[in-house]
Amino acid sequence: MSTNDSMKQKTDVVSLADEEGVKQVLVNSVLGLWDVVNNLTRLRPSRRDRYRVTIFGSARAKVGTFGYEETKRAAAALAKMGCDIITGGGPGLMQAANEGTATSPERARSVGIRVDLPFEQEVNAFVTQAFEHRTFFTRLHQFVLTSDAFIVAPGGIGTVLETMMIWQLLQVHHLGNTPLILVGKMWPGLIEWARNSMLSSDPPLANAEDITIPHCVTNADEAVALIREHHQIWLSGHRGDMKSISEQV
Repeated sequence: MSTNDSMKQKTDVVSLADEEGVKQVLVNSVLGLWDVVNNLTRLRPSRRDRYRVTIFGSARAKVGTFGYEETKRAAAALAKMGCDIITGGGPGLMQAANEGTATSPERARSVGIRVDLPFEQEVNAFVTQAFEHRTFFTRLHQFVLTSDAFIVAPGGIGTVLETMMIWQLLQVHHLGNTPLILVGKMWPGLIEWARNSMLSSDPPLANAEDITIPHCVTNADEAVALIREHHQIWLSGHRGDMKSISEQV
């Protein structure tokens, strides 16, 4: 090490007694970590090996209710098509979706992406691959990175948060060619509120096409039909990629 390098190291030393200096070191270190994370998230596989559908929905729905059974039925139909199903890994409609996936274990994987909450201690019994997060932010990011389509069943504040996050990423084109399908009676009112409130301002607070991003459907069968159509397009592209690779070989 040169004398100049040694002198530079000494002048860079921050005493723990220097409160402001310590704070600045911590701030710079955290910002540096975010730069590393941002760089890593630029990496994407050239082609997904499997088609994955995330299903969001209430943790409060009870086994045997209409919403639970419909969510389970939809997930079972998607799993039979060969779609992996991803949920938050908890109870309620998340469990229903994972349970439906478990009906075709040879064709689909049942994934749970959990967040650490004091009132939801265990991943549901139908998850075969679980991921744990400490924050909602990193958890939502994994949903985004790993999903080809999103279905939103009825839910509360957490489900609305997840829905708006995906909607916004589609709006700004950080996600593309990714269906966002809202199922049930509660969602058309949200879309109408956005249309009336955001487009009536001068200037408008959103573009008219932004409001059309989510697809509202009334039942599970309509959601499955939209996913089936998108899945077929994905399969066609996948076969095209495989054909191109075989021709090169």
